[in-house]
Amino acid sequence: MTDETSGSTVPRRQLGRLLTELREEAGVSLDAVAEALDCSRQKVWRVERGLVPVRVVDARVMCECYRVPADVTAIVVGLAKETRAKGWWHSYGDVVPSWFSLYVGLESSASVLRHYESELIPGLLQTREYADELFRRKNPHLSTEEREKLVAVRLQRQRILVRRLPSAPVLTVVLSEAVLRRPISDRAAMADQLRHLLDVAALPNVHLRVLPLAAGPPLASETGTFVLLDFPRAFGRASSEPTTVYVENITGALYLDRPAEVAAYEHVWRDLETRASTEAESERLIKSIIEEHHD
Repeated sequence: MTDETSGSTVPRRQLGRLLTELREEAGVSLDAVAEALDCSRQKVWRVERGLVPVRVVDARVMCECYRVPADVTAIVVGLAKETRAKGWWHSYGDVVPSWFSLYVGLESSASVLRHYESELIPGLLQTREYADELFRRKNPHLSTEEREKLVAVRLQRQRILVRRLPSAPVLTVVLSEAVLRRPISDRAAMADQLRHLLDVAALPNVHLRVLPLAAGPPLASETGTFVLLDFPRAFGRASSEPTTVYVENITGALYLDRPAEVAAYEHVWRDLETRASTEAESERLIKSIIEEHHD
């Protein structure tokens, strides 16, 4: 993991799962670990949930408590060092809320992203003008500087689609036709946004499909917008990052990775794939909507 990609998000989650597994195998309670670390039980819980970075000294103490062999201790210490790295988005300060900072780290580490969007052009596919208007509408009280920082973060995220190392993720997007027909105030900027969709969809790792209004209500009518994130396999004792569902709302977000939760969203995604137009048909529809902006 590098600072330019995932920051500490994935290592924290991997280390948390590994430490939980080691503690349970050793039959050690959270209270006993907290006493050994001279900290609260809540802090140990947060470490195991991958919510906070871990000091190397604490990682070693935990390994001693669990009586793990030297090779496993080395993996734990290595992950602990990575949990203290910061991703590029931290340089933008408080404009990136903590709940979304977690998503940016996961998005940067994913090998496959499957995104259904029912309301807006997804952030990874937005132009500067489209993003700027969305932030202006969402919070008209933001200063120009704050809004420009938010737009900059959004555009910076898009670099994952063309990066070379690690390999760019495969992005598959299903857009409701309503998203394409819901313009921003500047019709010329909206036409540019639609043309940008076609340009990004031309990348070999990006697949864009439109869910026609005529296809009827999909199962996703009950879920709303969501993202399915798949991750590359991990090495050594560290467990692979599980497929995660990201669901955002106005005050925060949900990160779902229990097998039953993921299976439910996989079922919804298969329904979307069945109903959505092909990539070629979607391209023709987008081009026809672009022409409408010139009428």
